Amino acid sequence: MAEAMRSGCPINLSMETLGDRWSLIIIRDIMFGNRRHYRELLSQSEEGIASNILADRLKKLMERGLLTRADDPSHKQKAIYSLTEPAIQLLPVLAQLGAWGRRHLPTTPELAIRAQLLEEGGPPLWEAFMAELRHEHLGTPLPPNHEPVLPRLTAAYEALANCA
Repeated sequence: MAEAMRSGCPINLSMETLGDRWSLIIIRDIMFGNRRHYRELLSQSEEGIASNILADRLKKLMERGLLTRADDPSHKQKAIYSLTEPAIQLLPVLAQLGAWGRRHLPTTPELAIRAQLLEEGGPPLWEAFMAELRHEHLGTPLPPNHEPVLPRLTAAYEALANCA
């Protein structure tokens, strides 16, 4: 990181890394939506990120070591974005942010269901999901008897989204 930090406070440094309007949303979309290509991140975002902002934030997230970019072997003009270990370790933070938002803000049922399931599942579910993310993004093996988490979260969202 070439820019100067205001202080060495861990909360300050975290906010300087992740505190803009879009960085955590991009990580969320990669993590929970399995959106790994630029076009998916651009067109499937609930919040409607602008293309120049998305390009800028992807670059910053890569510079800060939260994402990597690799050529897509299936299409020479596409790139695949992957979470790094530090980004995967944001899952408990995102789970807690989602739980707080669900309790205190006017959420919609289909967009709150994943936060509810993560809150109810707590650290054991977070660890299972992080193992799944490590497998998908870093190529590590899944633990024995792993029960997939993302399909369960996705199915709960889709069930409510289709009812709306």
